[in-house]
Amino acid sequence: QVRLVESGGGLVQAGRSLRLSCAASGTIYSRDTMAWYRQAPGNQRELVAMIPRSGGINYADSVKGRFTISRDNAKNTIYLQMNSLKSEDTAVYYCYMFPYWGQGTQVTVSP
Repeated sequence: QVRLVESGGGLVQAGRSLRLSCAASGTIYSRDTMAWYRQAPGNQRELVAMIPRSGGINYADSVKGRFTISRDNAKNTIYLQMNSLKSEDTAVYYCYMFPYWGQGTQVTVSP
């Protein structure tokens, strides 16, 4: 069993930054890929960024150049640094490691 706990969400003005964290506990395998997804009201959940144990990071086109995903393998934690936030980034952000989901953290960007 794996538990994923997100933190760092909140209300921020457009153009500002936030940093999300996701701590994983339980049975973690070295090959596990971790990712951030988000879901805005009325929309499907979408991939924001994905980071394998090493190399090959992927970003959604909408966040490239603004968001950075990173991981600390020793702490089983991933981060999402979000810069130049836009109102369209408003969503619940979820941490994911197959097949587990975190509970989500709300990010609200005001104009």
